[in-house]
Amino acid sequence: MYRFFESVALPTIVVKIDKLTVSAYTVPTDLPEGDGTLDWNSTTLVLVRATGGSETGIGYTYADTATARLIEDKLRPLIEGGDIGYIPGLWKQMAVHTRNLGHPGIVAMAISAVDTALWDLKARLLGVPLCELLGVARDSVPLYGSGGFTSYSIDQLQKQLADWAEAGMRWVKMKVGREPETDLARVGAARKAIGAQATLFVDANGAYSRKQSLELAQRFADLGVTWFEEPVSSDDLEGLRLIRDRAPAGMEIAAGEYGYDLSYFRCLIEAGAVDVLQADVTRCGGITGFMGAGVLAEASGLPLSSHCAPLLHLHPACSINKFRHAEYFHDHVRIEQMFFDGGPSPEKGVLSPDRTRPGLGVVFKEKDACKYQQRF
Repeated sequence: MYRFFESVALPTIVVKIDKLTVSAYTVPTDLPEGDGTLDWNSTTLVLVRATGGSETGIGYTYADTATARLIEDKLRPLIEGGDIGYIPGLWKQMAVHTRNLGHPGIVAMAISAVDTALWDLKARLLGVPLCELLGVARDSVPLYGSGGFTSYSIDQLQKQLADWAEAGMRWVKMKVGREPETDLARVGAARKAIGAQATLFVDANGAYSRKQSLELAQRFADLGVTWFEEPVSSDDLEGLRLIRDRAPAGMEIAAGEYGYDLSYFRCLIEAGAVDVLQADVTRCGGITGFMGAGVLAEASGLPLSSHCAPLLHLHPACSINKFRHAEYFHDHVRIEQMFFDGGPSPEKGVLSPDRTRPGLGVVFKEKDACKYQQRF
């Protein structure tokens, strides 16, 4: 349900950013995880804390410890002493300052974590939840359960997806592509587990060829799949367009999680490559970049769906008019619950921000996280 609120005049603040600190934490997965192209058994969270005016804002990304080193060496000296009222200007300075390092990847993820911490700090200084600072378009965000890793047994796959469906999530997503010859059986098993309670999505992480994707799109549709994410590489815009044009009616093609800047999203849109645009606040330039992706999507008549990190996406997603749903990704949900107090819990497949708490509304549990801390 959409609600539109009158804008509230917020006071002007002039506060210097006194300190920027960065730390990194590597958390083992609860079970081995894998998708169409990659296996992993741990996830690293890079945390940024921005302090000014007796408040501290937090931001983070899921990235290698090299991202933390870049923040410490290149971005911290640039940000400390800056004015929290000029976040877009600071964002631009970070982009210019790292120009010769190459923007996609580590640089973009470093900027993302810092930018999010600055927005959280500004909202805390103003004493308002971040969604109100950005402007509220909705009270809550629909979620889809995401996991179903290729490393899971059939029993593990069925249990995870069925649990989400029973908890009220309208959509659940599984990974495909590692062993194409077994994918139809796995998708059939997932369909059986969730019954009519939820709609089934699949994510190939770019593992298929164009012709494999075309064949499997129809066969997945016969099993009730309505969302085919990255059937081919997200860099293959022509391939995505081909599959989008030929996919069965009712099946949406989605991509965008590896968008590190607005120019990539513009290219994806102009190529007619997707039915739903995805963006990830931990990769695309933080809150500033994510809101820009939302504007591009809306101007193009496409819905926006967020990728992973549901805690970070909640507030900006509530501020985007044409927002579809947020990914409730098993790995990141688990880490966010371990590391942060104050995060809301889903109710009937929907996540709502606690608008009595300023900023992102969460507190970092340093004592709980310290045993996972990494040097960099």
